Amino acid sequence: MNKKILNLAIPNIISNITIPLLGMVDLSVLGHLNSEIYIGAIAIGGMIFNFLYWGFSFLRMSTSGFAAQSYGNRNFKESAIVLSRALMVALLGGVFLIALQKPIGKLSFYIINGSKEIEIFAAQYYYIRIYAAPATLSLYALIGWFIGMQNTKTPMVIAIVINVVNIALDLIFVFVFKMKSDGVALGTVIAQYSGLIVALILFYKYYKRFIKYWNYRAMIKLTEIKKFFIVNKDIFIRTLCLIIVFSFFTTKSASTNNSILAVNTLLLQFLFLFSYFIDGFAYAAEALTGRYVGAKNKSQLKITISYIFKWGFALSIPFTISYLIFGENILYILTDNKNIIELSKSYIYWITFIPVISFAAFLWDGIYVGATASKAMRNTMLISTLVFFFPAYFLFQPIIGNHGLWLAMILFMGGRSITQTLLARKKFLS
Repeated sequence: MNKKILNLAIPNIISNITIPLLGMVDLSVLGHLNSEIYIGAIAIGGMIFNFLYWGFSFLRMSTSGFAAQSYGNRNFKESAIVLSRALMVALLGGVFLIALQKPIGKLSFYIINGSKEIEIFAAQYYYIRIYAAPATLSLYALIGWFIGMQNTKTPMVIAIVINVVNIALDLIFVFVFKMKSDGVALGTVIAQYSGLIVALILFYKYYKRFIKYWNYRAMIKLTEIKKFFIVNKDIFIRTLCLIIVFSFFTTKSASTNNSILAVNTLLLQFLFLFSYFIDGFAYAAEALTGRYVGAKNKSQLKITISYIFKWGFALSIPFTISYLIFGENILYILTDNKNIIELSKSYIYWITFIPVISFAAFLWDGIYVGATASKAMRNTMLISTLVFFFPAYFLFQPIIGNHGLWLAMILFMGGRSITQTLLARKKFLS
């Protein structure tokens, strides 16, 4: 079982880790310019796209779950239809976002209400990066499908291509052509379409036999579309809660002042870094859970869950120790702004709690996705948001300021771990 898990997890970790590293490169490139405004602009622009793209993250999750289950019962015709249906939704969604870019942008900047200086650069970033939407959403569908088909090496190759191209273009556009947030956005757009081209080439190379199964009537079959959107409705609500929490976190940071926005943005990178490592095992859990649910093999499912959690706990310990010892050193890599670094020291200890408290939440997400247990995911996220995060914020923020915001985030992550574990005991382990 360890071999199965690692064969799936390691390529996912390699592909996942390029994502927060790219975010860190973006922040580091702009963090070494002469103003904290550029960090804030990326934070706000990135928050808008988190809201938009996380809203479509059901494409990756549900596609992975459905593909894994069809793989488990050896129904490759259904596997092909799952992908075609997801790509149809992705392309329509991408065109929809581009068409509505102006009202979305105006509403977003009205809600965020950051400083005018930051909003100018954030708007430049937003109105360029929005054109990557069709590629980004199509990649969600393709990567989810590859994972469901027990293939994590292809997503690894795609992610490496995207992020190497993106990092190279960031450096060229910012340091050679003297662009700012607009250069980072343009690099992202080009990289996303480069990744989509690579994904389609690899699909054709390894799965071209599946093309014969693509059927327009099967793709738009009402009963299957209804099932697709019922599962996705619950995943969307779950993801919407996640979006609200992180958007609220960034909005409240921005409304405090530019320095706190920059500090919280930098410290969030520690959360993202760990999350993409642990997600490697969560994606392995998706693939294996879906496979054993599809094959109706409950004993193997229980064994998988047990081994996955051993790996997750083992990974959380070195991250906690590393954050405790090397946290300040990582900040110096991200920025040379001495004021921001000094202010960050007041809050940096919060990030040391993240790995141990949150690893279970990430792993259960993978297990729930593989089992397409979307209602359970929805309910645990609603509880974590409404019972843990917001009450903690409104109770403690007026007393301890930005520490209250971080305490609410820690309780939110811990709440997810607790509620998912309690529910899973009945659903998977009974």
